[in-house]
This record gives sequence, C-alpha cells and structure tokens, in this order.
Amino acid sequence: MRTHNREPQLLGSAGVLDRMDRILAARNIDPAAVAELPDEPEPFSPLEALSAGMPPRYQAAVADHPAVLDWVRDVTEAAVAPGRGARRQVTTGPSLLMAGVVGAGKTHQAYGAVRWLVKNGVGVRWKATTAADLYAELRPGSDTDSERVLAAYSRVPLLILDDLGAAKWTEFVEEQTYRLINRRYNLEVPTLITTNLRIRDLKAYLGDRVASRLHQMTTRVEFEPVDRRRHSAAA
Repeated sequence: MRTHNREPQLLGSAGVLDRMDRILAARNIDPAAVAELPDEPEPFSPLEALSAGMPPRYQAAVADHPAVLDWVRDVTEAAVAPGRGARRQVTTGPSLLMAGVVGAGKTHQAYGAVRWLVKNGVGVRWKATTAADLYAELRPGSDTDSERVLAAYSRVPLLILDDLGAAKWTEFVEEQTYRLINRRYNLEVPTLITTNLRIRDLKAYLGDRVASRLHQMTTRVEFEPVDRRRHSAAA
C-alpha cells in the first residue's frame, strides 16, 4: 500500500493562511476586518449587570437611611443558598413602606437597597414599577396580558412599588392593588413600597383590606418632610 507522509501544517503557516484568505474572499469578507475584531468583552459583574438594568438616575444609588439598612440586613439574613457553595438568593423576607413628601429620597433609597444586596453577595430577581405604570399595564384594552403581568409582579422575589397612592383611586385601582398586595402578603416575599401619603392616611385612601395587609407585612418609616430635589437644585 502506498502511503503519503504529509508534514502537519501549523495554523500560522503561509499555506493555511492563504487558504483562509481565499475562503474569506469568496464570501466577500475582508480578511483585515476579521483580524481587527475586538477581543470578547469581559463578563459583567453582578453589580454591573444590576446597574445596567436600572434607570440611569439610580445606577449609583446608595442606601443610608437607618430603617432601610435594617431592612437590608433582615432580607440578607433571610436569603438562602440553593446548594453548598452557591450564592445566597432572596426567596422570602420582610417588606418596607417608605412614606414622605415628593423628593424626600424614597425611590433613591429603594434602588440603593437593591444595590446593597447585590454588592454584598446576595442574588436577587427583582422588578420595579410605579403604581401608575402598573395600573396602565393591567387596564383592560392594553396590549399586555393583564393576568400574566399581575402574576409576574406578584411572584418576583423582590418588587419596588413606587408612588403607591399617586394615581386617582378608583374601583379598578383598588381591586388591582388589593390583588397584588394580597398575593405578595401570602407569599411572604419582600416588597419595597414608596408613597407620598402620610402613614395615618393610608387606610382612608387604600381601603381596609389593603391597609390591613400593609400594616402586617411592612415596617413603616416616615421620611423627613424635606424635598431633597429642590435643595439639590438650589445648591
């Protein structure tokens, strides 16, 4: 039997490179452009990935309010690891209701709390919405599947519900608020709620059913009546 002994061709040898150039040329691909392709980007850190999903205004938010930091510690203690050596995940925990005037820094503190969790090694699946945007998604005639939307907001391990009480109160708003709060109350999943209402006015505005569940499921804190946005702009 006649055998052919061929020298192995190295990837960088002239023959192989010429062949690659011919293949690229046949496909109308500039070999120089291929050579200049950038390296694969470094993978995002969990904190970078979190910040990328946040509104730009809150990507550097820092939680420093004592009540918010207490909530963060409680949620961290409640986080569990799905396996040995795995990252702890938020699956259950307490909720926090932050009340105060417009511009008091409530939303900033809420996003800062989520950043604190991730920065300190706690994994969390989360969503954020204003109450008005939520009602718009759930309203009949919208382009979304309202029941699927409600289920997603009800079951997500951590929810920021911003500006509760800012929308005009109607039977529809009351019903949808009750359904959301009641589901999260039953699932015992943490919710960060902000409102411009005073705590003593919650029952009159939200109704007995919602107010009762919020009273039991949340720690409530009233921020100082200072509009920090206006103070920042003046400074």
